Amino acid sequence: MKERYDVIVVGAGPGGSMTAKTAAKEGLDVLLIEKRQQIGDPVRCAEGVNKVYLKEYIEPDPAWISAEVKGSKVYSPDGTMVEMSEELSGAEVGYVLERKVFDRALAREAALAGVEVMVKTRATGLLMEDGFVKGIKAEYMGKQYEIMADIVVGADGIESKVGRWAGIDTTLKPRDMCTCAQYLMTNIDIDPDFCKFYLGNKIAPVGYVWIFPKGRNTANVGIGITGHMSGEVRALELLDEFINKHYPDGKKIEMVVGGVPVCGSIARTVSNGLMLVGDAARQSDPVTGGGIFNSMWAGDIAGKVAANAIRRSDVSAESLQEYEKKWRVELGRDLDMGMVVKERFTRMTDDELNTLAHSLEGVDLGSTTLIGLVWALFKANKKLLWDLRSIFIGIKEIESEVKKEVYT
Repeated sequence: MKERYDVIVVGAGPGGSMTAKTAAKEGLDVLLIEKRQQIGDPVRCAEGVNKVYLKEYIEPDPAWISAEVKGSKVYSPDGTMVEMSEELSGAEVGYVLERKVFDRALAREAALAGVEVMVKTRATGLLMEDGFVKGIKAEYMGKQYEIMADIVVGADGIESKVGRWAGIDTTLKPRDMCTCAQYLMTNIDIDPDFCKFYLGNKIAPVGYVWIFPKGRNTANVGIGITGHMSGEVRALELLDEFINKHYPDGKKIEMVVGGVPVCGSIARTVSNGLMLVGDAARQSDPVTGGGIFNSMWAGDIAGKVAANAIRRSDVSAESLQEYEKKWRVELGRDLDMGMVVKERFTRMTDDELNTLAHSLEGVDLGSTTLIGLVWALFKANKKLLWDLRSIFIGIKEIESEVKKEVYT
């Protein structure tokens, strides 16, 4: 570990590794640090990702693919099942990963691109000079270090301290995050070709239960509920109730708990000499909580912007607005539209959810367009159709604001 680098990336998840790899391929001297002693452990997600999106950034490897699924099955509170193709299932359906192996593969690619990777290395603060981030304070094996850099990238997850140290408001209210619990289970009867989602205020209030197959009668079985519900119910208790009902003979071989930001985009993700990526930038989907591809996509942009800024010898917040504008053009818009949809669907009663499921009976979701799907969802209920109008109005307003931000 040297005293100075062009870029320091804090956090070796998918977003951090992609940022580091891209910056190194652009010719920069990059340090990637991870506070844990093993990259990818513990796993804090259902491990699903859209395979078409993923192939844009990494060649698929059977070593980190547990299963390849065809689509998803969504169950309403009364048990009505809606089957959706992979194309309509979102960014979390396609491959079910082995995240421990996948994250290490991404870090390996970064290392092969020239990145220096340091595990068990914790950022303890930022080095500041005249309002600019100039590096980090770090702790490694009980010793304190000061490491200089032109740009620091915070990819340190939902609990990100890097952004706060730089004066960026990353505060999360309970409603802005999902409390999640998940078991890796075996000896259960699963459909290996589909991810499953269960909705209902008794099953998972303001959230859902998921089942992601991982082969050999094994699957990730988890639950996510919005944080403000955690004072009334416990995610782990609800998950145990679901498992006792559906998989009484199942064997739990691993458990993870954690939080996911579902707040939509935050006001800013750059400062002088600093960028935020992934969950640290609140770039996860506010409806599903998924963020693997979003983090990688934003990380690729951040790595290229870092190289451009350093070549210009200008790492000011104004210069790094290139990153801000690029990721918001598409991803930011999608996150804000997701927030509009989330706010409506989290207010639905079980009866309304059942009505939506019933309205899709007989609809071929393998060939319908998105607009056709939306119409099918709402045509059976005039009240919901009116709410759909307000959703579209909200989306149009978001798109208008994004255009203003991009061209000003």
